[in-house]
Amino acid sequence: HEENLSEHCMETACIAHALAVIGNRRFGKYYNAERAALVALYHDASEIITGDMPTPVKYHDATINEAYKAVEAGAEASLLATLPEDLRGVYGTYFFAGDGRGGSEAAADGDEAYLRRLVKAADKISALIKCVDERRSGNAEFASAEDTCRAAVEAVAAELPEVADFVEEFLPSFGSTLDQLLG
Repeated sequence: HEENLSEHCMETACIAHALAVIGNRRFGKYYNAERAALVALYHDASEIITGDMPTPVKYHDATINEAYKAVEAGAEASLLATLPEDLRGVYGTYFFAGDGRGGSEAAADGDEAYLRRLVKAADKISALIKCVDERRSGNAEFASAEDTCRAAVEAVAAELPEVADFVEEFLPSFGSTLDQLLG
């Protein structure tokens, strides 16, 4: 199944929201769950211009990674430039959350560094779900990627207990049939 950017961002937003709610309810954290969902919804907006670069290529070495970050930043700036000036600051806080480029709203809305980690965790979980789904559909090419994604999610889960809870309680149902979910 060829996933599009809208599907991925929506799934990541729902997962980020769930992680924030779990963190708040079970672990006494103070995430802004709605903001987590919005940041996640826009987290790959630059890919409208750049397209998606496979993770193994993006993180192959520091030079490629830094170059890609610069390309992403340029794409985000181009997207923001298409908006009316009075709206740019608001949307910039979603694109640039946590890195100081988003303006005063990002700093005023809680600890953006933790929120950004939560969104990155949601993104990794979404990638793992994609791999699980593809492998269950018979696409053996995703087996290695599933192992890599699972290891990345487990590493984050060691630091963020809300991720561990999500993986334990919700991940098994992804890929289930409707009959299995309702049975």
